[in-house]
Amino acid sequence: MILIVVKWKVKPEHAEAWPELTRAFTEATRAEPGNRFFEWSRSVENPHEYVLLEAFDDDAAGPHVQSEHFKQAQADLPQYVLETPDIRNWQDQPDEWHKLGEFEV
Repeated sequence: MILIVVKWKVKPEHAEAWPELTRAFTEATRAEPGNRFFEWSRSVENPHEYVLLEAFDDDAAGPHVQSEHFKQAQADLPQYVLETPDIRNWQDQPDEWHKLGEFEV
């Protein structure tokens, strides 16, 4: 599994609308074969920053970036952000979640 984290710094005037601006891209990506999850969160420290956590089967990230909805997002989304998003990715991640033992409930 490939795990990807992307930080998007959205222009202040578009921060409230960001979930709607990315809705079509988000829904299309979630429907892709091999997509494990594609989840947006808003920073509690910077209300203009969104963090995207996404995961794909090892062989699914390539088709994702070649998809029509990805290409459309490349054309549409830059006008709403302050700068090129920051990204981190990790390959060969296990396909499982673990409980946080240090905060066991």
